[in-house]
Parts: sequence; structure tokens; C-alpha cells
Amino acid sequence: MKKMLSLALCLLLLLALAPMGALAGSAVSSDTLFVKPVTLPEDFILGVDASSVIAEEQSGVRYYNFAGEEQDVFRTLAENGVTHVRVRVWNHPYDKDGNGYGGGNNDIEKAVEIGKRVTAAGMKLIVDFHYSDFWADPGKQMVPLAWKDMEIEEKTEAVYRYTRDCLNLLRDAGVDVGMVQTGNETNGALCGEKIWFNIQYLMQAGARATREVCPEALVAVHFANPESGAYATYAKKLDYYDVDYDVFASSYYPYWHGTLENLRAVLSEVAETYGKKVMVMETSYAYTAEDTDFNGNTIGEGSLVTKNYPYTVQGQANSVRDVIETVANTTNGIGVCYWEGTWISVGTESWEANHALWEQYGSGWASSFAASYDPNDAGKYYGGCAVDNQALFDAKGRPLESLKLFALVREGNELEPVPDAIEDTFLTVDLNGEIVLPETVNAVPL
Repeated sequence: MKKMLSLALCLLLLLALAPMGALAGSAVSSDTLFVKPVTLPEDFILGVDASSVIAEEQSGVRYYNFAGEEQDVFRTLAENGVTHVRVRVWNHPYDKDGNGYGGGNNDIEKAVEIGKRVTAAGMKLIVDFHYSDFWADPGKQMVPLAWKDMEIEEKTEAVYRYTRDCLNLLRDAGVDVGMVQTGNETNGALCGEKIWFNIQYLMQAGARATREVCPEALVAVHFANPESGAYATYAKKLDYYDVDYDVFASSYYPYWHGTLENLRAVLSEVAETYGKKVMVMETSYAYTAEDTDFNGNTIGEGSLVTKNYPYTVQGQANSVRDVIETVANTTNGIGVCYWEGTWISVGTESWEANHALWEQYGSGWASSFAASYDPNDAGKYYGGCAVDNQALFDAKGRPLESLKLFALVREGNELEPVPDAIEDTFLTVDLNGEIVLPETVNAVPL
């Protein structure tokens, strides 16, 4: 009896001490979410970008677990199989009076705060350096104002020192950094530089700082538009300049970025040619066409985009599951990260009430104050969150069943087939003749 009791106590102790993420899969179940299993390596990254959490919470957002209890959102992510959390870092997303540009006002201080919570929940942090004061993407790679007059040699040193100092802050705070991005969606431009001879210096500087401060972290480069056919060129440039990196990462939004077959092909080519790891650093899908913050959404019914799945919770889960399977079947594929899964509406009463929160706390995609840095985009089109309908939580902060995908995808979750949505139906009619509507339409199953 004593031996049996001691074994039970040991087991309870192990459960108490183990990271939440490591135990998530065994405790998660769903009566409504169908998940076809995917064979994954034990260390496959199942990540979620949660960059806007602090600005959301400052704006009054509360997050809950599946029991309906208010709970730290990072614990909820870990409990449902998430292994990594990604956070973007901007150099100085504030105007001269200290007003935030929005988009989470993601400076290094917020990254440290998020990182501590991520580490406490048993997950690793992916640090996404934009090397810009605000959004960097294929359309713009603006230099931070503090670096705008620097020549490439001075800017290279600034990137090195900035990356080193930020990572030191994270390390000193006890944050478990698993990966560092030296740029965000750098399609032939970075930090104001537009030729590869200069871009590579900046990437090298970021990598050098990462190797010094966080030697166990992976170094990632990040690009978008796999459908463009440019990945082979980017990888060749990186190889020509002998850029130090471990992971060639891609954005993949099924609305815009072509087929999964093409994604697998272009990433496998990079992996097989240069021996690099590959992953999808950003993906997402809408769980509803509804807008809940009076700002409008990037994706919804009527959007002129490819719609491969219904805009439902199951459709969202199916989309992410298929991306995971694609990367798992890609040469050296190591993971998938869902973009901004926690960025929900800050309020559902009125645009005016929400606008005040967006301006004060930076919980919208951009505030009016961003005009001082980016007058041609953020300065004209500032407002709320255009992706609230692609989050993994509903407008009240309650987790969607699709969040459970990260824990269920390894073993799968079988359900009886039932309709999930009505298949989109298109009719061609002669307005001069009789219009006959179909008697039946197809249902999209779980």
C-alpha cells in the first residue's frame, strides 16, 4: 500500500511540475470539432502570434478558458497544445509626444512582458524583429526614424546593438526564446534598404546578436507570397552572401497565396537545395464573416479572394490543419504559426467607443498618431482590427473550438458526419427567360 501511495504521489508531483504545453494534448477533447490526424514530429512547432494581447487587455478585453473562467490567455493557449507564441517588436512605435501608433504598440517592453507570461505557461517565444517603427511587410519596409540618416555601415551596427540589447532584456527577464526573426516579410527589402548587398548586412547583424545572446535559439528569415515564384531567388541570394540563418519561413494565407501544393514545392526546394529548415510563420482563416468592432474586415462574404473553406469554426480548423499537414510533409518542415489568434474586438457597442480605445491603447491596427511616421497608409486608414473574425477567440474573449486543433491534430478527433455549412452556389440565368432556382444545394460536411 505504501509503495502504491508513493507512486501516486510521484505522478501527481510530475504533473504539477511539467510545463502546461507538454500535457495539453491528453486533457483536450471536443464533441463538435472534427480533426483528421496528422503525423507530426514530437518537436513540431504549433505556434500562435499574440502580439496585441497587452493592448487588448488595457482596452478592457478579458479572456476565458473553456470552463468559462477568466484566465491568462497564455495559459489557455498552452492548455490547448500551443508550443510557441510569436510577438512582433518595433523599435519605437510612438510619436514625439509618446502617443502610440497602434497595432499593439509593440515595443521591446511589451515583448518582455508577453515573454514572461509565455515562459510561465511552459511555451517558447518567437521574437519577430521588424526593424521598423511600425508595420513591415512586402509593401513597405520603412527605416526607424532614429536610423533614417545612417549609411549602411552605421545601420548594420545599429541593428546588431538593438537586437543584442533587446535579447539581453528578454534573457535577463528569464524569457525562454526559441526563435528570432531578422526581419518580417522581407521580400527584397529590409529597414529601408532595397538591394540585397545591403539587406544581407542587416540580416547578418541580427543573426550575430542572436548567436551571442541566445545561442540555443533558431534564427529565421521570413518572406511572403510563395505563389510568386521568388523563393528560389531569395534563397539563392541568402546563400550567395552566406547569410547565417536556420529557418526559411513563409507567410501563407490561403486567400491570397496560391495552393498548398505550390507551398510545399517551393519550401521543399529551398530545404533540399540549401539544407535549411522551413516553416509557415503566418497563416489564418476566418471563422465567421461577421464584423464585431465596426471597422470592417479584410476577409468576409463578398471579398474577392479564394475561399477554400466555409467561414465557420470548423472551416477555420480545417484550413489550419491542412497547412500543418502540408508543412509536416515538406522537406525539413518544422512548424506552423497562426497569426494574431488573440486579436479580437475591444468593444461591440459603437465605432466611437471603440475608436477612443484604439487611440488610447493602440488596440486597433493603427491610430491617427501613426501619421507622423506613415502618412500615406496608417495616417489615412487608421482604425480598428480588420482580422477579429480570424481570431481563435470570439468577440467576448471565449475560446473557439478551433483552438483545440493544436492539441487534437496529432491523434485526430472522429465525429459523425454532419453538415457544417451550405456550399456557395452560383447561378447563370437569362433575364429574359424563366429563372429556375435549384431544388437542392450541397452541404459542406465537418
